[in-house]
Amino acid sequence: MGRAHTLLLTTSKLGCNVDVEGYRSSSVLPSASVVWTEKQWQVIDAQVREKALRAESNKLALSALARASRKVLCKYSSSFFIVTRFLPPVKRAAVELVYAAVRYPDEIVDTFDLSHNERIAKLQAWRDAYDEALRLSVKEGLAKGLPVFIVGFAEIVRRYNIPFRYYHSFVEAMKADVEPRYYSTMSDLIDSYIYGSAIVVGYFLSYIYGSSKPSEFNRALESSRNLGIALQLTNFLRDVREDRRRGRIYIPIEMLHRAGLTVYDVDSVTNRESYLHLLRMYAEEAEQYYTKAERDLDAFSPDCLAAIRACIGVYRTLNHCILSSPEAIHKRISLPWHEKFQYLPTTKYWKIPFEFFRTRLFS
Repeated sequence: MGRAHTLLLTTSKLGCNVDVEGYRSSSVLPSASVVWTEKQWQVIDAQVREKALRAESNKLALSALARASRKVLCKYSSSFFIVTRFLPPVKRAAVELVYAAVRYPDEIVDTFDLSHNERIAKLQAWRDAYDEALRLSVKEGLAKGLPVFIVGFAEIVRRYNIPFRYYHSFVEAMKADVEPRYYSTMSDLIDSYIYGSAIVVGYFLSYIYGSSKPSEFNRALESSRNLGIALQLTNFLRDVREDRRRGRIYIPIEMLHRAGLTVYDVDSVTNRESYLHLLRMYAEEAEQYYTKAERDLDAFSPDCLAAIRACIGVYRTLNHCILSSPEAIHKRISLPWHEKFQYLPTTKYWKIPFEFFRTRLFS
């Protein structure tokens, strides 16, 4: 899958079930599993726009967009949908609007049946629509025909004073997935790709979650940065062979060399010990960032900690699973549901079936 939004998208399709990866296509990026086609997204856009424009105020129009975004989240990532149920309602709606705004570009990159040039053009058009939406109210943006999920996200950017250029960095990272390159060092990977694909998304959430007190906000941002890196590295680690099939390698060249490997060895399992050593080095790098992120968790607003800790718990456990499993060399490692549930607040389990029912029935 595309690497955008790690804090938002990485929790989809986790189970210790496995998928053996296929071979890499030499000319065209293979499409990911299709949830909604581009045409279906367009139909949803039109339906949501019609409902939102009938709203009597910008506030009510935004609520209509948030309900639609909730349905996107529920459809694409049941795991993250569950985690976000433990956020306060207003912050939860804002996160859902962010999710939809990062989900669609990911679909452009990985799922829609498009040529290379069409992907780049659509990503640029999406960014241009965002810039325009920032200057308009919710209903003005909808009336002008801007994409509904961009209109909703732009309002969140304004409302929470999120630096508008963060989303530019995100879109540029999506373009990098269309035109993949190698990264020489871990610093190169973080600065050139993870910053846009994951760190800025963590920053979006930091502005929404808020800090325990104003003086702690910079610590919250630092925790988001470290967590974004950690989650993204675990995501890369889990999907090494799938990414290679798409022509993408998110393992720095210097790390490959330390393991005695080259970029041509990534989709080969002949050098088993060296490959396992590489995966473990990578997982240990991610573990260091989880540790750094946890040090500053108390900087976040207390009403968001349950959701953040659940996210860390699931992905850190997955990281440990990869570290300790020789199967990681040729299988996609993931966690079963009973392991994920141990990181959720037990006193609020009742919320999960209720929220799934409410979202699917009434959205």
